[in-house]
Amino acid sequence: MGLMYNLSSNLARVCFSTFGRWKVEGQEAIPPRGRLLVVANHQSNADPPVVSAAIHRRVWFVGKRELFRNPISAAVLRAWGIHPVKRNGRDIDGLRWILQMLEQEQAVAIFPEGTRSPRGMRVANRGVAYIAMKSQATILPVAITGTENVRAMWRVPFPFCSIHVKIGQPFSLPLIEGKLDQAVMDSLTEMIMMRVAALLPEEYRGVYGHVASQHRA
Repeated sequence: MGLMYNLSSNLARVCFSTFGRWKVEGQEAIPPRGRLLVVANHQSNADPPVVSAAIHRRVWFVGKRELFRNPISAAVLRAWGIHPVKRNGRDIDGLRWILQMLEQEQAVAIFPEGTRSPRGMRVANRGVAYIAMKSQATILPVAITGTENVRAMWRVPFPFCSIHVKIGQPFSLPLIEGKLDQAVMDSLTEMIMMRVAALLPEEYRGVYGHVASQHRA
């Protein structure tokens, strides 16, 4: 599985550089080891290979269950380390898998919006805050632009467009004593997503545009 992932990531870098205008900023901020929760905005199905190509560290992913309906594609996705989850953020087994991988000091990437948002960020699921608090993992914000132009799966290795990945400074959520009610979880979720939005051009920030300018990385 590790060999397949490395080959796929290297191939993605070659394709993005050869058939597109590929730019990555902030790679020096990536923690080389330890539990890491990579949080990114989500514009298209090209985003997971873009993240894996940009982060020179083994990254595990979750993907919506619908992608696993075909047995052949399911086998490929699982071999590449993608775990199926419900995209409403209420998949207990999926959350358990993510926490298990983080407990093993792995890096896991998630797209908290739950679905593609090519025209601007939408409200994220609270699951990202729950995972961050439960695991106490370091959070790495990642902003992706350009993949909204990659609308078909066959275009992923041949993007023919500019793709820009901006990696922000890693951070951790504050420790909070007492009950984590809905209001607290919403606040923590917004805190995480503001870090991602602050890395994006203003037109991509969507619902987080009103606060992101206060948290520029």
